[in-house]
Amino acid sequence: MELILKSDNEQSLAKIIALAQKLNVSFEEKNTDIVRTEKASLKSRILKFKALGPSSFGDAQLWERNERMDNELPFSS
Repeated sequence: MELILKSDNEQSLAKIIALAQKLNVSFEEKNTDIVRTEKASLKSRILKFKALGPSSFGDAQLWERNERMDNELPFSS
């Protein structure tokens, strides 16, 4: 079974860890600040991404114009 406890109170966490050790329960500590920092860094990199060259998919506007050239619109007459 896995139990995840989260708290900002260092004293409470110390008591829980001491109890876990006394009861011979294994536990794992993870620093969530590092995870948050990594997520923020990744989000920043994604939002700041700039392509170095033209898109490998070609010109989307030209493709759409060619695809829809045969379609007549009801208000185009």
